[in-house]
Amino acid sequence: MSNIYKAFERGKAFIPFFTCGDPDTETTKAAIRAAVENGADLIELGIPFSDPTAEGPVIQGANLRALKGGITTDKVFELVKDLRTDVTVPFVFMTYANVVYSYGAEEFIKTCAEIGVDGIILPDLPFEEKDEFDDICNKYNVDLISMIAPTSQNRIAMIAKEAKGFIYVVSSLGVTGVRSEINTDLEAMVKLIRENTNVPCAIGFGISKPEQAKKMSDISDGAIVGSAIIKLLEEHGKNAAKYVGEYVKSMKSAML
Repeated sequence: MSNIYKAFERGKAFIPFFTCGDPDTETTKAAIRAAVENGADLIELGIPFSDPTAEGPVIQGANLRALKGGITTDKVFELVKDLRTDVTVPFVFMTYANVVYSYGAEEFIKTCAEIGVDGIILPDLPFEEKDEFDDICNKYNVDLISMIAPTSQNRIAMIAKEAKGFIYVVSSLGVTGVRSEINTDLEAMVKLIRENTNVPCAIGFGISKPEQAKKMSDISDGAIVGSAIIKLLEEHGKNAAKYVGEYVKSMKSAML
């Protein structure tokens, strides 16, 4: 069984996203440790990419800052190794197919398994083209996480049936970013997912407030938050860990 199930063992999962190397690797590690200490159940780690097509301006900015600071895929791997000396919650990478291709897919996924990364999310990888990655992921017991969006429609059941780890439910059309309200019929999407799989699903894109996290976790198995956390890192820089911890605590508490 996937290690990712541990994130959902104790109820609704809170899943924060961090761009590795923004503003620097030491701050990234401190912020992630603060998040875990304050209730984060699974950590989504963004490997910076120069053209992150699924990301809004906040996370695009984090990617550019990290790349300007000299982050590389190998440095991200080293960051994870350091975290794994004391952090036990599941980790998943969020990056783009080109990052994996350019590193060498087998070498990248093999390294994920060796350093304790439990899954990868590739938002630009169409479901119909996932097999070349999926076979390698299966070989090394790394889950290739599926995303289901409002536009998935008649493909939801098909994607759900083959899902592993957890399903990333995209709350609304467009790129990542804070939204004042989410109007997608998520209950219908989650109902269809649950009719086709026992793999847990968590909702992301646009969640920033405790009441939103509560609402999304009532519908699904968890809530994913990225841009709101990146804003704290952008605002507080090297001192962000304390603020990230407080924020995670408030979001997780709302979901209990």
